[in-house]
Amino acid sequence: MPKHSNASPAETFDLANIRFIEVTPATRGSFETLFEQQGAPKYCWCMAWRHSGREHIQNDEKKRQMMALIDAGTPVGILAEIDGKTIGWCSVAPRETYRRLSRWQDDSETGVWSIACFYVPRALRGGGLASALLDAAIDHAFAKGARIIEAYPVAEASPSYRFMGFRDMFASRGFHEAGMAGSRRHVMRLAH
Repeated sequence: MPKHSNASPAETFDLANIRFIEVTPATRGSFETLFEQQGAPKYCWCMAWRHSGREHIQNDEKKRQMMALIDAGTPVGILAEIDGKTIGWCSVAPRETYRRLSRWQDDSETGVWSIACFYVPRALRGGGLASALLDAAIDHAFAKGARIIEAYPVAEASPSYRFMGFRDMFASRGFHEAGMAGSRRHVMRLAH
């Protein structure tokens, strides 16, 4: 994308300059800053697919629960940063840290990590950031001991669950179709 004098730095980022970091107690402030931005999913705090104990809880309780997971050392995901500014998120963690993600899930299977969500600010969409986050999430999960990575993307035309990523993005990285989770979400897997 050409740089224009009136373009914001966010709109002209270079994928080569992105750094990916794990969300830990030491980096949780960057996660909080990203999720508290205008347009960010602070209504969710990426707790939709995690064990929360109750179905309908307030946003501040979701944030509290997410911060408790992070403070306990539970893997929750990775962030994308450029020039010290957090610009994206991918929820990637051991599958057992989530609630049931598909009806056919075999809970006796070990070493499975799930990619359940992406957040890319609207101004950065279409620039390859989600794909870069996916590549980093794959590397992160395998480096942490995953044998299999499972994801639940939708077709690009899907009217819902788009935050879970698009099927073609996963297929182009070698994920294969393993079934469906509901009517829209494809269960896709990649073995190490």
